[in-house]
Amino acid sequence: MLNRRKFIEKTTLAGIAMGGLPLLSQSTPTEEHPADKLFHPYAIAMWDFSWLERRWIGGGYEDWNKALDELEERGYNAVRIDAYPHLVSENPAKIWELIPVWNQNDWGAPAMVKVQVLPSLIEFIQKCGERKIKVALSTWWRQDKQKTYMKVTDAASLASVWKQTLDLLAKEDLLKHILYVDLSNEFALKVWTPFLQKSIKRNSDEGKKWMSQSIALLRQQYPSIPYTFSITSEFDTFTSEDVSYFSFLELHIWMTSFSEFYKQVGYNYERFKTTGYANLVAKGEALYLSKPDYWKQKLRKGVKLGVEWSKLSGKPLMSTEGWAVVDYKDWPMLNWDWVKELCEIGVAEAALSGRWVALCTSNFCGPQFKGMWNDVAWHKKHTKMIKTSPVHKDLEHFFKG
Repeated sequence: MLNRRKFIEKTTLAGIAMGGLPLLSQSTPTEEHPADKLFHPYAIAMWDFSWLERRWIGGGYEDWNKALDELEERGYNAVRIDAYPHLVSENPAKIWELIPVWNQNDWGAPAMVKVQVLPSLIEFIQKCGERKIKVALSTWWRQDKQKTYMKVTDAASLASVWKQTLDLLAKEDLLKHILYVDLSNEFALKVWTPFLQKSIKRNSDEGKKWMSQSIALLRQQYPSIPYTFSITSEFDTFTSEDVSYFSFLELHIWMTSFSEFYKQVGYNYERFKTTGYANLVAKGEALYLSKPDYWKQKLRKGVKLGVEWSKLSGKPLMSTEGWAVVDYKDWPMLNWDWVKELCEIGVAEAALSGRWVALCTSNFCGPQFKGMWNDVAWHKKHTKMIKTSPVHKDLEHFFKG
């Protein structure tokens, strides 16, 4: 098993302060100034569509009380989930049969699954609110047999399905628990934006039209909610991209996104074949251990890019997915130690920068990933680091609304 190095002292709060980052004033939590309004990042987990789809016995989310208690125990105070806005808009109480997006990864269901978005969404957010866990709403546009997602045809219809979802939550007095709305996960990757009739670039006139107009329409109705589109590609064009209409940048950063690691391993995001994971078993950990400092530097490159983009745009950062490899799971001969080591680097470097207002420890932070989830002490260590790291003073407006 891989022995992980201890964190370097500079990643502590004191180390950050000595590094010259202007610390924000600290205050005691009160009714007027609740703990989640202190100027430190949220420790956020990504529960995607798993929160609703993995409810079979052994799926990890069959008991929301247990899962959320464990999330709280590990130190997380925010969670990002799929709100299924297109299904809510069409028929929120309908029992939908959803087609699997894959059977090789452990997010969501690996086979056909039936879900009912309401009242489930309301109940889940209420349970989060009881635990003072903020809820970030996103969507992966999960596909049903009728292809309901195809009713999203332009920015106006995109805003409309979200407005109807927020209207329902407003009636239940649940908007106070909402951290933000991500209108479309990793826009405009085809796998997550099946309604797009042609391939478009995010950083293009058409991409900007989709994003800016839909956000503007939602802000007319719910101006106090932060809005964004999460990002995992086109990083090389960030200096030319207009993100002025985003409330913040939600960047998904992995070592593999900024290196040739997957190419050398032979992992090609296979969704219904075991080839990719077989190659990860054969080559992944060995390749990492052959030159760990090299791969860590590739991850640091991604974090540095995020910092530069934040400074250039003046926008706060969030990352709900990162930091090692994109895909992983509990599988024979797949060890978690080297993945956790890279995640430690990502968390420490991002926290040190002061540019993030919400940070994940990985995108495997859910009860279905036992090898990661069961290490309670590891989670507590890193969520504590996140929640005690100062946010740079020029970004404190995010917490002040």
